[in-house]
Amino acid sequence: MNKIEKFSNELDYIKNKKLREDCCVLIEELPDYFFSVPASSTGKYHPKYALGEGGLLRHTKAAVRIAFELLSNPLIGDKYNDEEKDLMLIGLMIHDGLKSGKVQSKYTKFDHPLLMCNYIRENESKLSMSKDNIDFLCSVISSHMGIWNKDFDGNEVLPIPKNKYQNFVHMCDYLASRKSIILEFDNDNNIIG
Repeated sequence: MNKIEKFSNELDYIKNKKLREDCCVLIEELPDYFFSVPASSTGKYHPKYALGEGGLLRHTKAAVRIAFELLSNPLIGDKYNDEEKDLMLIGLMIHDGLKSGKVQSKYTKFDHPLLMCNYIRENESKLSMSKDNIDFLCSVISSHMGIWNKDFDGNEVLPIPKNKYQNFVHMCDYLASRKSIILEFDNDNNIIG
């Protein structure tokens, strides 16, 4: 499977060539299951397009497309510089990369945002981005769950978004999980339109 090819449209949204290359490195290292499992192991929390074979990939592409559309609107996008936009897009492309853990488990791992941040830091030597950019990426990924940050025992495990970057990434992920927002996909899991 060519993992990079699965994100060819979305990678084109990243303006900085070096950051795009870093994103490819991170995508290439994702577990194979990411490209085939549904976005929700129970089917309760995502629209129909994000269920079934490849659902997590489609959910991720939806979140990235929503971000791209919003960032293309000057009233929203002008609040961010090009590097911040690129990093938020990368964050969305990999935010659920370890949703079922490093080794696939049956259900979503509650701490998957933290697992993803650890994964990025473990692969830091393969990346050209600065430590500040890695920290930025980890901050938007670790907080992407928003208010759903407590484990089953009520312990606060994940950070809540506190700045405009974290809020933006959370909002795009949240919108991509709404059953009332429907996107169409072709047979290759690319968004139509």
